Amino acid sequence: MSQSASSSQSAPRRPLLGQRVATLVVSAVLLSGAALIVAASPSGAATKGNVAWLCQPGTPSDPCAFSLSASAVSSNGSVSSAQLPRSPLASKVDCFYVHPTVSADPAKNTGLTVTKAELGVAVVQAAPFSNVCRVWAPQYRSQTESTVAKGLAGDTSLLQSTFNTAYESVLTDWKAFVSQSDGRPIVLIGDSQGSAILIHLVASVIEREPSILTRLVSVILVGGNLQVPTGKTVGATFTKVPLCTSANQTGCAIAFSSFPSEPPVDSFFGRPGQGVSLQSGQSTKSGEQVACVNPADLSGGTKDLDPFFFTLTQAALTSSVSTPWVTYPNLYSAHCARGGGATWLQVTSLRSGSDARPVVTEGAPATSSGPQWGYHVDEFSLALGNLVHDVAVEEATWSAHH
Repeated sequence: MSQSASSSQSAPRRPLLGQRVATLVVSAVLLSGAALIVAASPSGAATKGNVAWLCQPGTPSDPCAFSLSASAVSSNGSVSSAQLPRSPLASKVDCFYVHPTVSADPAKNTGLTVTKAELGVAVVQAAPFSNVCRVWAPQYRSQTESTVAKGLAGDTSLLQSTFNTAYESVLTDWKAFVSQSDGRPIVLIGDSQGSAILIHLVASVIEREPSILTRLVSVILVGGNLQVPTGKTVGATFTKVPLCTSANQTGCAIAFSSFPSEPPVDSFFGRPGQGVSLQSGQSTKSGEQVACVNPADLSGGTKDLDPFFFTLTQAALTSSVSTPWVTYPNLYSAHCARGGGATWLQVTSLRSGSDARPVVTEGAPATSSGPQWGYHVDEFSLALGNLVHDVAVEEATWSAHH
């Protein structure tokens, strides 16, 4: 929101996983026999100085190494096996994933202790990318849910100061990551607060380091409000990393926020210079738009999404689907849309007739929020299969030219 936003607006809902969902995910992880640490000490094996890793390749307690066994549920209710996309280059590429806001801690920023919330989101969002890369995920001093709620309700001073704390924490992790990545090609992945941090990192650090730019395969920014000049792919927040316009392009950004229709004028996403744009210091409204790249068709057409949800988050299916993951073929289509000063990924449900598969709704259950958030709570999962596929294709292109 702009600085004049009223504090009387309804408080934002939790941007991704509530504590109940996070607990369900971690419970499933523990029941599967994976040796995960539910509450790791900052002085544990994955921590060195001010660097703590939520996911680190080769560690026995890595939530990003979770099983990716999946099922597909068709429109007639039949269940068959499914697979997330894979890449033969997975062991040669490093992904740097920054998680969204998930902590209900009353503090302004979290500490470096890994909790169920971070473990849950690492499984749900980052683990699928282990099919295409080695996933690194920092445990950083993220803004908490209450902080983001107050910030988006108008307390921009709090929003910026706590964002700076979170960013500086990730910057320390980034430097450690680069020193350990051993020159491998790099994919950046973020959602919500994680995307805001990566936007600032690319603009302030990565675009000034040619040696890193040459290693950059792709930047995935979900729900972060990356801004570009109106009608262009680069030149506002980023000056050297353009939006992706082709499946065979590398060193580019895939960015989007999804809605079922035009975002409202007070939306937190899809409109420049307000809402989550302010997290990363993007305050310009005139002459700029929020970026939209369709993860299902980087060239800009309309195509079906390839959603992958963690099955335990789909209450209606837990009795019929036994795999950790479930996908719904031909349930959603997507294309980028513009109108009324907004830019967004238009997600349309294709469900009809006797199709009983669950579909997403705006906002989240049991809250008063809705249209301001669009499909933010589910959009990462809605496009997860597409995003993993995009990375696999971009890796092949990058490898062919290096």
